[in-house]
Amino acid sequence: MIEAMDEVEAIADPESRARAISEVLADQEARAKRWREQRRQVVLDMRAQEPPVSYRKIAARLGVSLRTVQDIEAGYSGSGKNRPRKGAQDG
Repeated sequence: MIEAMDEVEAIADPESRARAISEVLADQEARAKRWREQRRQVVLDMRAQEPPVSYRKIAARLGVSLRTVQDIEAGYSGSGKNRPRKGAQDG
């Protein structure tokens, strides 16, 4: 995957490179939602095991932080960007 991105950056013609970048970015947006859903399902499946896999073990296996695993399980993106803020009130 990294090699493919390097190839896009190596395109000599600036317009062709910009077109390729646009294609990659558009595709990434479409994939990001599916990938977040797939990653969340893995976390949910691990937590549903008996006994449940700990957040720390899931974090280690997936290469993310403990808080990210908790956010993923709660349905947040995992980046913390859409996590409710402390003290935030509804309405």
